[in-house]
Amino acid sequence: MVMSKFSRIVSHMTTTRGHVSRAFSAKSMKAIEQAIKAAEVGHAGEIRFVVEGALDGLPLVKGQSARERAIEVFSLLRIWDTEHNSGVLIYLLLADRRVEIVADRGIHARVGTGGWEALCRDMESSFRRAQYEQGAVACINSVAQQLARHFPSPGHAYNELPDAPVVL
Repeated sequence: MVMSKFSRIVSHMTTTRGHVSRAFSAKSMKAIEQAIKAAEVGHAGEIRFVVEGALDGLPLVKGQSARERAIEVFSLLRIWDTEHNSGVLIYLLLADRRVEIVADRGIHARVGTGGWEALCRDMESSFRRAQYEQGAVACINSVAQQLARHFPSPGHAYNELPDAPVVL
């Protein structure tokens, strides 16, 4: 679905923190955190989950895409700074109804763009049915399967990044 620039700006201006908290309640955010914590036991990767209600200001006016914002958030949260280059960001831009996965070079080289895009579309499908928590947890588990396959736990892995989801 392609939005006009005007309708995208309106969508972003009318998407509030309330929209985010309705989609992801405190209970849902705790479930997502627990899913990440449990998922990271089986591999040497790191998973972060970020939901952003809307863009504002210059990024919105300049037409920053969900993908461009996800890459920016990946950098801001230093997800690239893991021992095995196996950090993965699951990013949701609620106003655009877009999910983006940005993976560090170590894991991306093994899974590839097509693998990540399939997971994004599955998550977006869950979101269209208002199954936000279920879609997020399923995506986290799918990412964890990829990480376990390509970066199995060495047995002494430690948690390099926080597990708590982030709301921007």
